[in-house]
Amino acid sequence: MEFTSVGKFLVLIGVFLVIIGGLIWLLGGLPLHLGRLPGDIHIRGERWSLHIPLATCIVLSILLTLVMNIAIRLFR
Repeated sequence: MEFTSVGKFLVLIGVFLVIIGGLIWLLGGLPLHLGRLPGDIHIRGERWSLHIPLATCIVLSILLTLVMNIAIRLFR
């Protein structure tokens, strides 16, 4: 890849992130109850709580992998 291609790719990813962030902000939160999926672990004690979003991380990883693969194929 040339440096100009990398620059265009990074700008496109930045614009994509700004659009997604704006939509999340306008809609008032994340859709699909992300962070509260059935595979997420939440443990509460008397004075503490622990949240491990396993299922959310897996879902986001798969979605971001698909988006990145599509974007890379578009720039080839």
